[in-house]
Amino acid sequence: MSSSDETEPQRAKQRPHAFSLKRLLKLNRFEMTGTWCCVRALLVTRCTSSSRNILCRDSSSPYLSIYQRRYKHHFRRYASRMFQNMGKIQPATSDLSCKSHKLMLYNDILSPCHPGAFSLLPLGQRALEKLIQVIDEELEVTGAQKMSMPSLAPSTLWEETGRWVSAGAELFRIRDRHDLHYCLGPTHEEVITSMVAQLNPLSYKRLPILLYQITRKFRDEMAPKHGLLRGREFEMKDLYTFDATVEDAEKTYRSICEAYCRIFDRLGLPFNKVSGATGNIGGSLSHEFHLSAEVGEDKFLTCDKCGLGTNVELLDKQSAQSQCGRENCELVQSTGIEVGHAFLLGTKYSSVFNAIYQKDDGQPSLTEMGCYGLGVTRVLQAGIEVLSTEDRIRWPNLLAPYQVCIIPQKEGYMAEKFRDMADSLSDRLGELPNMRGEVVIDDRTHLTVGKRLYEAKRIGYPFVVIVGKKALETSPQLEVLDVYEDQTTFLSETQLCQKLSTVETVL
Repeated sequence: MSSSDETEPQRAKQRPHAFSLKRLLKLNRFEMTGTWCCVRALLVTRCTSSSRNILCRDSSSPYLSIYQRRYKHHFRRYASRMFQNMGKIQPATSDLSCKSHKLMLYNDILSPCHPGAFSLLPLGQRALEKLIQVIDEELEVTGAQKMSMPSLAPSTLWEETGRWVSAGAELFRIRDRHDLHYCLGPTHEEVITSMVAQLNPLSYKRLPILLYQITRKFRDEMAPKHGLLRGREFEMKDLYTFDATVEDAEKTYRSICEAYCRIFDRLGLPFNKVSGATGNIGGSLSHEFHLSAEVGEDKFLTCDKCGLGTNVELLDKQSAQSQCGRENCELVQSTGIEVGHAFLLGTKYSSVFNAIYQKDDGQPSLTEMGCYGLGVTRVLQAGIEVLSTEDRIRWPNLLAPYQVCIIPQKEGYMAEKFRDMADSLSDRLGELPNMRGEVVIDDRTHLTVGKRLYEAKRIGYPFVVIVGKKALETSPQLEVLDVYEDQTTFLSETQLCQKLSTVETVL
């Protein structure tokens, strides 16, 4: 049999290393982005440790040399090749009254498209994905499962609940070529309830059902403002629950509210949970989650002594005072940004769509519902609004797009040596499990260290490491700035690794 007649597996026996890498390159496609590549996990894990995989042992393989050429700097991110530091200057005065809006516009987080709609640039998108990861982790604890529903909802579903009319002008309505009417969903009670109703007969043993999605939502705001805080399209997490009894629904309600509290605690965001109005969504019980900020549009009353919290839409200060559980309570009115809302719906929607289950005696009964919204992009910007100064972004815990910025010395004396040291430090930090993908080298050495440090603080890196002349001493020292704590220390590379190994990250 000639060599041309050999099958690929047969040829692979003669060249096992080349065949394996060739197959991986074929099966795991990649995209080049700047000087580093996004390669699927299988290719990365099999080609990063020569001691554990034959693919990295055979230096004679032509395919390996291609890999070495293309992926040598896979884990290094260079600021000069990233969509950031694009030269925008934040003006001393601006027509914008929202601090976070200005910070996100002038630091390459957001780019305006049209009123109420923005492009989320790479830094903002990375922070958003981290926030989604935190939300997913906490909701998984509750037993909720993630799904997705279409943004287009037929008018027939909304007409059945009466909300096609009651939603008013804020509902985006669309008519297709077949003269059928739809809306761009601001919420999905009708869609999810009609879906669950199709499961009849549903046994009580299958309850509770907890389903959520994180998707783009739409609202035809009359006057969108403040960036992502009040827009016409936005990312939102909406969770829908179906229980057998009112008591079970209340238990689920408490569980989800506790998950919300954990989310804000992990993000390091001080929040207020207050009683809220049910509004157009309806239901018998409602709570809102607010971050206190002057640009907020909601006002609420809280009492530190008895724990009372309520939106002023429900009660005025005098009537709220009468509900305090202790004498001499002092109600404080605050302005906040509503970032989350929970509703106990009862059977408002399940009765319309006949979403029933069979009890243990075989009798049908309506499911008790709840719905829980969390404005994901609103949380992202509101966190910046609450924590940042007028000219520097401070990200909520876990959400900084990148944790560490390494700044080598300005071009000139021993510039190549400092650059190699920065690369080596990036590689070592990247070996820490919590720092993989979290390190950026600001290689724009035509700029001074001070200029790059100023920009790193503006963008919101929690840690900045300056590779300066002390790094050349017999006992090399790195200048480490803990930006959020406003502390500067000189540490060895080992000490720096120990310090950063304790930092909690996601992704």
